[in-house]
Amino acid sequence: MSERKYFGTDGIRGFVGKSPITPDFVMKLGYSAGKVLAAQGTKKVLIGKDTRISGYMLESALEAGFSAAGVDIGLLGPMPTPGIAYLTKTFRAEAGIVISASHNPYYDNGIKFFSQSGEKLPDAVELAIEAEIDKAMTCVESDKLGKATRIDDAAGRYIEFCKSNFPSQYSLSGLKVVVDCANGATYHIAPNVFKELGAEVINIATSPNGTNINDGCGATSMAQIQAAVVEHKADLGIALDGDGDRLMMVDHTGEVVDGDELVYVIATSDLAAGTMRGGVVGTLMSNMGLELALADLGVPFARSKVGDRYVMEMLLQNGWQLGAENSGHIINLNHTSTGDGIIAALNVLTAVTRTGKNLFELRSGMTKLPQILVNVRFEGDSDPLNAQSVVAAVHSVNERLTGKGRVLLRKSGTEPLIRVMVEGPDREEVTALANEIADAVKQAV
Repeated sequence: MSERKYFGTDGIRGFVGKSPITPDFVMKLGYSAGKVLAAQGTKKVLIGKDTRISGYMLESALEAGFSAAGVDIGLLGPMPTPGIAYLTKTFRAEAGIVISASHNPYYDNGIKFFSQSGEKLPDAVELAIEAEIDKAMTCVESDKLGKATRIDDAAGRYIEFCKSNFPSQYSLSGLKVVVDCANGATYHIAPNVFKELGAEVINIATSPNGTNINDGCGATSMAQIQAAVVEHKADLGIALDGDGDRLMMVDHTGEVVDGDELVYVIATSDLAAGTMRGGVVGTLMSNMGLELALADLGVPFARSKVGDRYVMEMLLQNGWQLGAENSGHIINLNHTSTGDGIIAALNVLTAVTRTGKNLFELRSGMTKLPQILVNVRFEGDSDPLNAQSVVAAVHSVNERLTGKGRVLLRKSGTEPLIRVMVEGPDREEVTALANEIADAVKQAV
């Protein structure tokens, strides 16, 4: 396969105002994608975004590029990433384009694409778009320019889709839930979904101002929702990230329930309901406790590379339906074509209502091993993972963990970070070992 020049594992992402997240590049990207997609049929795409202030600029640039390529544009406004995937299918559009940097701060942004089936674009299409980017930009004749229209009922359509994925024989009546929308794309959607299904909803981080997305809130910053669940004596908390494809939860005691534990709860529920197909896909970062707990249930488990893209690839390869990252990307192909935080929360709430157990009880069947993650920032093109001192540190730690834990080093696919993970039975020991390797990485960079 050819090497990608612009697309990463999750689209094109970076610091706003610096290449490639600049107005001129994004207009060229829209034009290039339009040229590739226009050959496929309807010549129509949808564009949605999260709540970053830069979304206005990038939306306009994409709109201009697609129009110049002769492609019509449906503008969705603020919309969760999985909502854009869903609407792309229902509108029979050639592609859905998401303007978001997911869980990153507001000064980052990115562009990612969904195919007509609501899945991420095939590699071949991404490579074709990249080939067009390197060509000169032109423009179709004036009478062939694409037209842009605003789709005013997009949020309502997606709310109804979400609600349809909660069993009709159940209700959330009697449940008090805290919903943290990270001041992101779900702010006008998630609270309504849970409220309309009967829950008493306490909202936090539902007032986006363009710069407060993911700022001390949401699935990557859980302290606020933990405190709110305890303060309001809620049954549980639901924390989404800025674009709504990631879910973390809080049980009634205020303890965080991560993606590994949530996928265990969903798998247990699906198994009992007879809707489980095959096994569960995790990643290299998934806790060994998940693997052991699923084995006790007789459920197969497989690890993909880190990234929901790779989880999806392995699900399709194995013919399974359920996969997750411990960071909260949960894919359940019985319900959606991509990771969806709201749908995943509804899957967990289905287990709560079906069993009559609370989230604390449902998660108790899985015991996590201590897993310590240390992030080390680096710059430039250096590859500290190949430094002799880093290799030696990893080898030393692996020898001490033989048979009782594991080590994983990897570069982040979305940020200039080396992620150092050490897992084992003793928290104090694995913390020291993770810091030992991280120190070696810091010296190498």
